[in-house]
Amino acid sequence: MKQTIVDNLLKRSILFSFIIISIISCSKEEVKYQKLQGNVFGTTFHIQYFDTINNNYSAEITSLFDEMNNSLSTYHNHSSISQLNDGLSVLKVDSNFINVFKLSKKVFKETDGYFDPTVGKMVNAWGFGPHKSNRDPSKQEIDSLMQYVGFDKVSLKRDTIVKQSSNITFDFNATAKGYGVDLVGEFLEKKGIKNYLIEIGGEIRARGKNEHGKYWSIGIEEPNFDGTRSLQKVTTLKNEAIATSGNYRKFRIDSITGQKIAHTFNPKTGSPAQTDLLSVSVIAPVSCGEVDAYATAFMAMGYDKAKSLAAKHKNMKVYFIYIENDQLKTYASDQLEFIE
Repeated sequence: MKQTIVDNLLKRSILFSFIIISIISCSKEEVKYQKLQGNVFGTTFHIQYFDTINNNYSAEITSLFDEMNNSLSTYHNHSSISQLNDGLSVLKVDSNFINVFKLSKKVFKETDGYFDPTVGKMVNAWGFGPHKSNRDPSKQEIDSLMQYVGFDKVSLKRDTIVKQSSNITFDFNATAKGYGVDLVGEFLEKKGIKNYLIEIGGEIRARGKNEHGKYWSIGIEEPNFDGTRSLQKVTTLKNEAIATSGNYRKFRIDSITGQKIAHTFNPKTGSPAQTDLLSVSVIAPVSCGEVDAYATAFMAMGYDKAKSLAAKHKNMKVYFIYIENDQLKTYASDQLEFIE
C-alpha cells in the first residue's frame, strides 16, 4: 500500500512551487522590475529585481554562473571538482569552492553526517552521476566504496583541498543550486539592490518586497490523486531563503525489478535513503545554500530525526510531506505562517 501511495505521488506531480505575485505596475516610470530567465546547472532560473535606473545585469550573472561551473560542475571535465574526482589528492581551489566546502563542513557537523558531499562514488555507483547506469551495485561494491565516504576525510588548508585518499569523490549537487542563488543575490546587493527574488530549480532567495510593497509570496501545492493541481498553502518569504528536496523529483527505474530508486542518499549506508519523507521544504533567514543542504539531510534522516533537528533551530521553518501508517500526512513548523 505504501508503494502505491508513493507511485501515485510520483505520477500526480506533488510539486513545491513558488508563486510570484504578478509584476504589473501601475506606474512603470516609478517602479522598474527587471526580469531575467534562462537555463543553468541543468535546470532553469528566474530572477526579478527592482532597479531605479533599469540596469540589466544578465551578462554579469552569466559570468558568475560560468565561474561556478568551472569550479564545481562534475559535468565540466576541467573543473576543479572534476580534477579532484579524477584522482588528485591536493588542489588549489577558488573562492566558490572554498565557500561551498566551508558551508558543507558546517552542515555535515550539525546534521551528524547525514549531509555529506563525499558520497560522489556512491552517487555514480547508483547511476545518478555524469555516467548513467541502471545496474545496482552489489553489497560488496557498496562496502568497498564506503571507505571513501566521510567529509571528515577531507580538509581545507587556506585555499587548498587535501583528501586522505585520491579515491574520495565530491558531489556538491545538494548545495550547488542554493549556492548559485546566493551568488546572484550577493552580486545584486553589491549593486545596491534591496528588493529581489532569485530562483534556480525551485530553490529561492528573497529580499525586500515586491512592487506592491508586500513580501514575496510562495505556494505549496496540494497532492491530488485525480491528476488535478490545486494550491494547498501560501506563505511569504521575509528576507529568507527556501529549498525543497523530494524523492518524486529525481529517480530512475531499476531495469530488472522495475522499482523506483530515489536520488537521496543515506551517507551512513551508501544506499538510497529508506525514508518516510516524500518532500522537505526548509525556510530560514540564512543562505539558500544552507537551507538546500539541510533539506537534503532531512530527506536522508527521515521524519522523526528531521523534525527533532529542525526544532532546535529557532529561525528555521519546515514543511514535510510524509507517509505514516500508509497515509499521506503533512507537518508544518508552528512558526510557519500561511496566508488564508
